[in-house]
Amino acid sequence: VQVVESGGGLVEAGGSLNLSCTTSGFTFDDYAMGWFRQAPGKEREGVSAISWSGKNTFYENSVKGRFTISRDNAENTVYLQMSRLKAEDSAMYYCAAGRIRFGDPLNPDEYNFWGQGTQVTVSS
Repeated sequence: VQVVESGGGLVEAGGSLNLSCTTSGFTFDDYAMGWFRQAPGKEREGVSAISWSGKNTFYENSVKGRFTISRDNAENTVYLQMSRLKAEDSAMYYCAAGRIRFGDPLNPDEYNFWGQGTQVTVSS
């Protein structure tokens, strides 16, 4: 199984970044996909998630209206478009695949396969 994030970087506050997550080694459209982030000294938190079909999406309150998750099942890829970025969005961003057995798509415990992360830094 491989889960590989890309697209992170340094951006000024108010700017945008588009993250991608490519996967292989499992049946992509059997899994929900999630984006998580972890800042130094903080716990990993769910940012956004998308159901296997793409019909249902979920967002953490602080990113609603600013971030958009999408997936391309033909390409085994999930995306996170981030706009109006704030300094508090700075973190390592992780992509993960999970079955969502307990109905909590923003809970990291629901996810089985994880990437290594991509760093997002927003300068204020």
